[in-house]
Amino acid sequence: MHIDLKGKNILVTGASRGIGRALAEGLAGAGATVAVHFNQNRAAAESLAAALGHGARPFQADLAEMTACERLFAEVVAAYGRLDVLVNNAGVALSIPMDASSSEWKKGWDLTMAVNLCAVELLCRLAVGHFQEHGGGRIVNIASRAGIRGDVPAYMSYAASKGGVVALTRSLARGFGKDGICAFVLAPGFVRTDMAQDFIDEYGEASVVGDLALDRLTEPADLAPLVVLLASGLADHATGTTIDINAGSYVH
Repeated sequence: MHIDLKGKNILVTGASRGIGRALAEGLAGAGATVAVHFNQNRAAAESLAAALGHGARPFQADLAEMTACERLFAEVVAAYGRLDVLVNNAGVALSIPMDASSSEWKKGWDLTMAVNLCAVELLCRLAVGHFQEHGGGRIVNIASRAGIRGDVPAYMSYAASKGGVVALTRSLARGFGKDGICAFVLAPGFVRTDMAQDFIDEYGEASVVGDLALDRLTEPADLAPLVVLLASGLADHATGTTIDINAGSYVH
């Protein structure tokens, strides 16, 4: 099966590295025009956009700030005229020890929720309004197996944020399907990224790979084919679904 995304404009948040970069590469490889969102690494985003071609451009925004999320969406629409697919990938995973002070916990909680959940819902809200005006569209939200099975105590806030993404996406799918809007969740386990490396450094590699059913850690590129499929419209009747991509370490 050949998937052609030519003529599709797709915003990928957190696209300058890790999973987001692999998703951007996969989408552009199918012909899409990708809006490459980044927060701090402008050089990486500019280099990626140049390599992707098809009119890809970098867009900066700190997703912890509401006004920055609104500006990002407006700039992407202004640049391309319309948006066809939103991929919410950007996220943070902060370790908050159980013995942290209440103020330390609150600081970590607020940043985690701002980036992982509030920004996701705000961008989804903006996308829904835009899609309603333009005959529909698709949303792909990257959550985590942690949002379904839970996580270690230091990452409870992260798990809570990703559980929220799952519930949010199902609500979008149920609420706006008749407007031609489909929404999907990908729930990875550990993926070989800088974020995963922080956990490995803290808890050891055995804690990551010991419960995998496969013989290798998931790579960012392993997620790209499914995102390309979901963006294409060929799997719209899977709207509202959560797809586990965690090497069999958790299947719900």
